Amino acid sequence: MRILLAAGFVVFNVAIYLFMAMLYKRYRLPVLLPALTATFTVVVLLLGFNISYDTYMIGGEWINRLLGPAVVSLAYPLYKQRHVLRENLPAVLGGTVTGLLVGMLSGLLMAASLGFSKIYVLSVLPKSITTAVAIQISDNLGGDSSLTSVFVMIAGFTGAIGGPYIIKLFRIRSEAGIGIGLGTASHALGTAKALEYGEQSVSMSSVAMTVCAIVGSIIGPLVAWIMYH
Repeated sequence: MRILLAAGFVVFNVAIYLFMAMLYKRYRLPVLLPALTATFTVVVLLLGFNISYDTYMIGGEWINRLLGPAVVSLAYPLYKQRHVLRENLPAVLGGTVTGLLVGMLSGLLMAASLGFSKIYVLSVLPKSITTAVAIQISDNLGGDSSLTSVFVMIAGFTGAIGGPYIIKLFRIRSEAGIGIGLGTASHALGTAKALEYGEQSVSMSSVAMTVCAIVGSIIGPLVAWIMYH
């Protein structure tokens, strides 16, 4: 029975996501981003049918276990786009590291200034890194990985939804620049959005996301150590 329930929730998640992806493909509105609308729909349905988090996670845990392999798979886009990285190393590293630092420090300072406790501050710290790596960093620092996942999603949604408007406002034409910006600011969701701007954009976005994960896993603990030691 437990296996059937788990499989049912997995199918439930996938079906909702695919439907929302079809909706987004048809109307192309930033607010209809599949990850956002699918998440909202799942939450509404769980609340509407009074399904507890523990019950939902019987199936959700199956998906959650894929985060481990997802961390390892980040090495693939970095290897595949190694020539792009070599040719644009200063721009990629400069833009990515600057964006990562701004994202981490702004969230950190905002949380600290609002009087958040240590566990909340440490949970906010890795928000600019893709979920698979961010929750590992949060756990190691003593943060709450569930909260970190929420903060990462917020960062991803705001970047993927707001990014196109900023790109249009500042008339950014460089596919590489668009990719680096989206990948750094909103990781996996930004990379999905970069697909709409061309092959080079998604390549640079995947590289930026991977570099953020590597550099962030080093910088994050250092920043936390400086703050609390």
